[in-house]
Amino acid sequence: MEMGTADISKSKIVLIGPVYPFKGGISHYTGLMCRALKQRYDVTMISYSMQYPKLLFRKEQRDFGNDSFKIDDTEYIINTADIFSIRKAADRINDIAPSLVIIQWWHPYFAPCYQLLIKRLKSRVMFICHNVFPHERFILDRYLTSRTLRKGDYFVLHSSREADELKSIIPDARYMVNMHPTYSEFKDVEVETEAVPVDQASVILFFGFVRPYKGLKVLIEAMDSIPEIVHLNIVGDFGKAKDEYMHMISDKHLTDRISVRDGYVPDREVGEYFERCDAVVLPYLDATQSGIAQIAYAFEKPVIATTVGGLPEVVHDGETGVLCEPGDPEELSKAIQRFYELKKTVDFAQNIRDDAQRFSWEHMVDTISELAGLE
Repeated sequence: MEMGTADISKSKIVLIGPVYPFKGGISHYTGLMCRALKQRYDVTMISYSMQYPKLLFRKEQRDFGNDSFKIDDTEYIINTADIFSIRKAADRINDIAPSLVIIQWWHPYFAPCYQLLIKRLKSRVMFICHNVFPHERFILDRYLTSRTLRKGDYFVLHSSREADELKSIIPDARYMVNMHPTYSEFKDVEVETEAVPVDQASVILFFGFVRPYKGLKVLIEAMDSIPEIVHLNIVGDFGKAKDEYMHMISDKHLTDRISVRDGYVPDREVGEYFERCDAVVLPYLDATQSGIAQIAYAFEKPVIATTVGGLPEVVHDGETGVLCEPGDPEELSKAIQRFYELKKTVDFAQNIRDDAQRFSWEHMVDTISELAGLE
């Protein structure tokens, strides 16, 4: 999908963010955005020589095991904690003289780095806001976010809630809302493992980092009142909280109905979990949007989600999934059972295909072009 020598008539864009071999959804997102932008523009991909210091992030930050999301010619030149590195990166960008610099934003940790970088840039700046404010709030997050985002010229957000959060700190912000695009490339990744038993009659999947705001405890509680034929597969990184969840599963005598796969999931293993499930469950207590929903849609799997944040904008109730109120195990249980009833008559996969255009990367590039007035 990557292109060779760019046409000199194309507008130049510099894209900044994590990309292969960095782990995580935003790295995948940035790589796919770069590929999509390269179909239309002359794009230089700039990433980090150091993303997070080990003092803050002790786990391995890179995964070289699968290069499906690799962007050739990426320049890994930004050390986010090194002033001289940031200044050199700004000089490099100014030498390129792009029409637009696009920066991925998701956490105020990057505030000092991006403030210094943008101060030295001569180009217009667009922030792609995955979260305006972090999921896990802290005392200075609003201040750091406001100081940094105010230096941007344009903003792309993935939900109406994010737009409201942006306007709370920048009332006159120039922005557009574009749904989080689909991670369709996961379907093209060669699978190397058989992830879940094939003899499970009905499987629902919880996938991703396990954090309190994601409501996994509510889902475990809901399993008590869901027919025993339904099996829950929990796949994700529990951090230090695994024992707490495992005790909960054991106390409720659900060990035969709930499988747990703890830890980071390499790209080559992701597809197997989604292929083998009937639906993906997002029992979130709070959210702005979800990249997990877009992996589900890539595999044409419906999403059972709560009505928080931007999730109701993504899931069409009864068509591409099922919605329910957050924080209520009984309501979640009813939603899961309702899904299985609807599954008898509703072609969820076809509905997901019919709704795919608004989640396409082409649509995202159109949004960026319109907002920034690129040719």
